[in-house]
Amino acid sequence: MTSSPAIDPGRVLADLDELARRTGGPGGARRLAWTDSWRAARRLLVERLGEIGLAGDEDEAGNLWATLPGVSAERLVLGSHLDSVPAGGPLDGALGVLAALEVLRALVEADGFPALTVALVDWADEEGARFGHSLFGSSAATGALDLAAVRELVDAEGDALPRVLADHGVEVERIATDLESGLDGAFAYLELHIEQGPVLEAEGLPVAAVSGTVGVERFLLRFRGAAAHAGSTPMNMRADALLAAAATALEVETIACRHDGRGTTGTLTVAPGALTVVAGSAELGVDLRHEDAAELARMRAEVLRAAEEFAAGRGCLVEEAPVWRAAPTAFDPDLVERARAAAEAAGGRADPMPSGALHDATVVARVLPTAMIFSPSRGGISHSPEEHTDAEDLRAAIAVFGEVAIDLASGRERAEDGARR
Repeated sequence: MTSSPAIDPGRVLADLDELARRTGGPGGARRLAWTDSWRAARRLLVERLGEIGLAGDEDEAGNLWATLPGVSAERLVLGSHLDSVPAGGPLDGALGVLAALEVLRALVEADGFPALTVALVDWADEEGARFGHSLFGSSAATGALDLAAVRELVDAEGDALPRVLADHGVEVERIATDLESGLDGAFAYLELHIEQGPVLEAEGLPVAAVSGTVGVERFLLRFRGAAAHAGSTPMNMRADALLAAAATALEVETIACRHDGRGTTGTLTVAPGALTVVAGSAELGVDLRHEDAAELARMRAEVLRAAEEFAAGRGCLVEEAPVWRAAPTAFDPDLVERARAAAEAAGGRADPMPSGALHDATVVARVLPTAMIFSPSRGGISHSPEEHTDAEDLRAAIAVFGEVAIDLASGRERAEDGARR
């Protein structure tokens, strides 16, 4: 290149403000995938791409791509997602997409093509908030999408996913036959995201490299007892499904702490659900997470054993219904080290940290060398209108992301590797 690319974090912050103006408000972000407000978010991205002479093209799964050709066709992919949960925050996903846009902008302004091709991707429906299937677009691009399961999904209004997607130009059947993944020819994927947890803020650090994402075991525990009259049934003659579920929920917390993992019981449904009736059945939703697969398996086994013991102790039965699982994913060691060194040099964390949340990088890492960079979240709050990161921390993380991305796009290290071979 004839001039050095210069990342301007201020432009990313301005783009985030404009995105919030168009698709946010007092009730939070309204970028729910496959809705008009999500399309409005994408229109802003396409407008900004047009300002630097690039177009945005959607693939058969609804992912939006923009490509800056380089001297070499080898591709560096940068991205995240613009979609949000209902009443979400201004940064989740959007930060990574707009920071990737800024990298393209800086490369275009540098008066010359990058050595390697650089592609931006806005993955479709990362959140899965409408149909319950997270990482939709990235799973499709990596061949991990279960099309049979997708065909059966419906939203809260009873609308089937295939029909809704068709309204947005996505035909489910074509994903398997016609999708040309923008990851083809890529050598690396890099994603910037807010932490969505409290660790970096507690440490007073503005940026960190991410070592990988934790494994997840998500399942339902269905307790069956006997509905009975609250007044006429003695305490020692009840088969109270709710109490068995409640005892299990408390044990999930104990097990998670013992294994230094995460355990959440986020849903509990009781029937008949009347104040004067002993619960005849209860369904408890369990989410377990750990960065070590063996530890995660032990946590799951202990929770199931505890559920059986608490159920038997209450005269109830219990059965498990699997919901979803994901194996722990380690990111590429070399890319993580590059991100770690850049983060530490910028006053960030000296060691990489695991992500307790899943990201598009989770599935991309299974087919492509991948790394992530985190910016802190105030109070660890995300998926909420209260989601916030201080501007100075955002600037630091954007700068580190830009530094690593532009260094990768320069192709210097790959050229040196090739010369050594």
